[in-house]
Amino acid sequence: MKKIRTLLVQFDNELSHYEVSAFRGAVIEKVGRENILFNHHLDDTKYLFKYPLIQYKSIRKRPAVLCLGEGVEEIHKLFNQSTWGINLKGNKVDLKIDKLDLGNFTLNVWDKSEQYRLFNWIALNGENFKRFTALENEMEKLEMLEKILVGNILSFAKGIGWDVEKEIKVRINKTERTKSINYKNTRLLAFDIEFSTNAFLPNNIGLGKGVSHGYGIVRKVNKKEKNE
Repeated sequence: MKKIRTLLVQFDNELSHYEVSAFRGAVIEKVGRENILFNHHLDDTKYLFKYPLIQYKSIRKRPAVLCLGEGVEEIHKLFNQSTWGINLKGNKVDLKIDKLDLGNFTLNVWDKSEQYRLFNWIALNGENFKRFTALENEMEKLEMLEKILVGNILSFAKGIGWDVEKEIKVRINKTERTKSINYKNTRLLAFDIEFSTNAFLPNNIGLGKGVSHGYGIVRKVNKKEKNE
């Protein structure tokens, strides 16, 4: 069991998913590259290999920043700026806050499962992509993705200091879409899936590769969606 604070900051501007990396870079330049939780780098050459506690996203085509744990305290370094103008791909953009959503969650692994959707999930790196594409049986591919998703959830848990004491179970119920994306000049597969798990996951956290760049956004399926 783990208690964690979250803060989702949503801005009243427009931002496509493909502009999230540029938005991330603009915010980092605004607060300063020395602030490690914002840029996830120890210095110009060393990357912080840890689950990101500040994540940049496009939610309903609006820019957003999700803060977890220590990241909730760090966001003041953006709020305390004298102006909120950022340089987004050569254009000056004045950020305007639309909504602040502060949450306190108790994370646990339960006896029952809940349903979630996962958008733009980069599940496969270069090595396991070859293994995945070599599989001829669709059930084997599904089982491989489920094991990877369990690993992604455990990485999230480790990154926020959640000591998981029970077995995490995952079942992918539906693959809604698979598409090819360009991530850091490499072509990778991204999946939109619906899955169930006995682990509690807060809305909008990221799973898989590219979390800090807006990939792998989790959202719980509400009762209305289940009945549609």
